[in-house]
Amino acid sequence: LMSVSWLVVCLANYSYFMQDTDPKPQFKEKYFPQIMDHFNFNSMGNGTYEQRYLITDEYWKSGSGPIFFYTGNEGDIWEFALNSGFITELAAQQRALVIFAEHRYYGKSLPFGQDSFNIPEVGLLTVEQALADYAIMITELKQQLGASACPVIVFGGSYGGMLSVYMRLRYPNIVAGALAASAPILSTAGMGESKQFFQDVTSDFENYAPECRDAVRGAFQRLQDLAQIEDYGRIQSAFSLCKTPSSYKDIHQLNGLLRNAFTLMAMLDYPYSTHFMGSMPANPVKVACDTMLGGADLLHALKDTAGIVYNSTGDLTCFDLYTLYVECADPTGCGLGFNSLAWDYQACTEIEMCYESNNVSDMFPLMPFTEKQREQYCSKRWGVIPRPGWLKTQFWGDALSTASNIIFSNGDLDPWANGGVRSELEVDRLMGMGCHPLDKIPNGSVFH
Repeated sequence: LMSVSWLVVCLANYSYFMQDTDPKPQFKEKYFPQIMDHFNFNSMGNGTYEQRYLITDEYWKSGSGPIFFYTGNEGDIWEFALNSGFITELAAQQRALVIFAEHRYYGKSLPFGQDSFNIPEVGLLTVEQALADYAIMITELKQQLGASACPVIVFGGSYGGMLSVYMRLRYPNIVAGALAASAPILSTAGMGESKQFFQDVTSDFENYAPECRDAVRGAFQRLQDLAQIEDYGRIQSAFSLCKTPSSYKDIHQLNGLLRNAFTLMAMLDYPYSTHFMGSMPANPVKVACDTMLGGADLLHALKDTAGIVYNSTGDLTCFDLYTLYVECADPTGCGLGFNSLAWDYQACTEIEMCYESNNVSDMFPLMPFTEKQREQYCSKRWGVIPRPGWLKTQFWGDALSTASNIIFSNGDLDPWANGGVRSELEVDRLMGMGCHPLDKIPNGSVFH
């Protein structure tokens, strides 16, 4: 137990997480026969599916070194493994075994193959099933590898960070500690204000240059003015759209596509270029603001700024509104392809994403997304009714007084940061409830 606590303190001293750094391990891709339904003995019997995972023992002190386990989230597991250098760098120092597990219904881990997103097959996509997957995988791999005495530390970023927290809460017998980077465990449990996310996205651009925020807001206002007089031809020309918009629905879609571009640039505002969730230049917020402020015409500048995200190669001759961006139950964006279907379903069931822009506390058009709108969309799309408050009930919300060995790490520029545990006020409040930080770290909180 002393070694585990020391390891958690050691982890807390690292201030970065998602960074492509040396060393670069050679991962082996493998598949684990995973139970399809952990909680209903009748529905699938003991039926299994092939769950993908990546593993490297390159640095491991066999039989005694710790196990670093990445709780895969909403995407192909290779994307996370190749953009999480912090884990492997630390593994080399701590002589750890490293495992990246793919989340069910993402990447190649499809329980029903191409039919996975049919109804009712998609119903086995839940947070609880995913956590049980990881618990079973850890337990059985430890036995197979002769690692029964090796402590397991789980890592995750964003939704994966949420899962790392939940693993420590739900399976403390299996997981000794967790590092949750940028984990919005509060906002996705319905705790917080709906305006917070897009307000924080706006702040990233405003902090670079207040006039950048003003230019973006002015460009959206110009777009709205043209839409009100139904000057659709001018809008098509200004934004190089493949088809001329012809309705409020098309303008709403265009606003969503443009807002999503700024959201992605804020989330991926690293000082180096990235190829995670698409290709992004170094310091994309700076690049975006320089583009907005360098253009002679606000609408053309807005189009060129969106092109940083949607046309990074310069190959597109026009923007197709309905293929570049798909509106879903997550106003911050679901992405495209099968992975987007999975995330849309999760945002329709357990994960609450009722975030909205209001053009007052943010620079974007008024685009509400209420609980009622979410319910209507999800009922029509998936035949489900969301359950507000379920994540808070299941995974404690902010009632973390009995939690231990969890590190919450956040970056100041991250628009998700205020949706998670980060402020000293929260630490002090939790200390008053009997929780004591092992260490105080910049932009993070550690509970013991």
